Amino acid sequence: MKNLIQKSTFHFVLKTVSAKNGNKLVKCILGLVLVFMLLQAGTSMALPSYARQTGLSCAACHFSFPELNSFGRQFKMNGYVLTGMNTIDAKEDSDRTTRLKLLSTLPLSVMVQTSFTHISKDVEGVQNNSVAFPQQLSVFYAGQVTPHIGTFIQMTYDGQSVGMDNADIRYANQTMMGSKSLVYGATLNNNPAVQDVWNTSPAWRFPSASSAASVNPAKSTIMENLGMQVAGLGAYTLYNNLLFAELTLYRSAQQGAANPATTSSTMALKGVAPYWRVAVQHNWSANYFELGTFGIAPKFYAEGISGLTNKITDVGLDFQFERRLPIGAFSMHTSLINETENRDVTLTQSDKLNFNSFKIDGNLYLKNGLGATLGYFNTTGSVDENVGSFTNKPDSNGFIAQLEYLPWYNTKFALQYVAYSKFDGSNSSYDGNGRNAANNNTLYLLVWLNF
Repeated sequence: MKNLIQKSTFHFVLKTVSAKNGNKLVKCILGLVLVFMLLQAGTSMALPSYARQTGLSCAACHFSFPELNSFGRQFKMNGYVLTGMNTIDAKEDSDRTTRLKLLSTLPLSVMVQTSFTHISKDVEGVQNNSVAFPQQLSVFYAGQVTPHIGTFIQMTYDGQSVGMDNADIRYANQTMMGSKSLVYGATLNNNPAVQDVWNTSPAWRFPSASSAASVNPAKSTIMENLGMQVAGLGAYTLYNNLLFAELTLYRSAQQGAANPATTSSTMALKGVAPYWRVAVQHNWSANYFELGTFGIAPKFYAEGISGLTNKITDVGLDFQFERRLPIGAFSMHTSLINETENRDVTLTQSDKLNFNSFKIDGNLYLKNGLGATLGYFNTTGSVDENVGSFTNKPDSNGFIAQLEYLPWYNTKFALQYVAYSKFDGSNSSYDGNGRNAANNNTLYLLVWLNF
């Protein structure tokens, strides 16, 4: 029965995608990848730096990397410091105070992503059926530094440049408040929500990887565009493994641009931008849920470091559900971000704009390494001549479907298809030159290795 289901799924997906694309190269590559994904069997233990440090399999923290499970969220909130390996220790005060606890090996890992992208209709002047090798090549320093300080630092080469990608350095400790546990800590990071432990906020939500060669809508929320542009220091707490709260303040720290900001800078922050996160979580039986809110409120100079400003406020609501099954696990994530922008036209007059971004996805991960995800996205907002689209509208929506296979816990093969119903305000001729939303539908094949 299992082989019959696998073969039927293979023929259905291959027939459907091939009919839409009508491209022999796509059909050939798709067929080979799907045969490999569906006919392989079994899993094995993977050992990147956190796994080496803890002595635990990657599956202890992830359903399918980088999505965290309950144990993975606790590991991150407690500062990445859980250690199962031999350490170099030094103590004082009759061995009551630990003055040194070094890992016996450096906590280094490497990530390689390579991909193939096919867009339904060629973009004028741009080659289609593109290969990225690498799409990303990253080196991580990720692990314990002291008994209470741990790191997630990512340096990435994206085929064009090298920079510090996501970074989260945190201090964490625990105490008791009455009979209840209290985790408290601090985070230093360079991307609002990269410190978040749920897969609903912009830094970690589905899809965790997408094509750099695809055609994307003109507008997205400001929170999605601040990575590598800011640095923030904040504090957080988790009470009784139930209530989480965080406040982090961000300041401009742009990579690849003048730092500190100058009169020629763009998107320089005026003052600091507060980021907040509040969430309630609960485990029962084989189930888990999280309900929360998050947001950020930056004020940018329209140009340089003085004069007119744009004040933007993102307020998000999110929900996450997980259930462990005899065959694997199911998870669902959804978020709605409302963005308001007060844009100075003159020193005494401003325009008020609104933008909404809704996303939802459901995932099924099987114990043999197979996984499937279906997601929906929808963006709407005010008419804005500066949005960057021909229609001056930011409205876009569509579906994302993904099949994946993990033959080993540190290796992922993924097949992703993005289908647009509306793009930049219209489903037809959205650019004024006859290009339709469906012309941007994207087939994406990914190989993702961590070691």
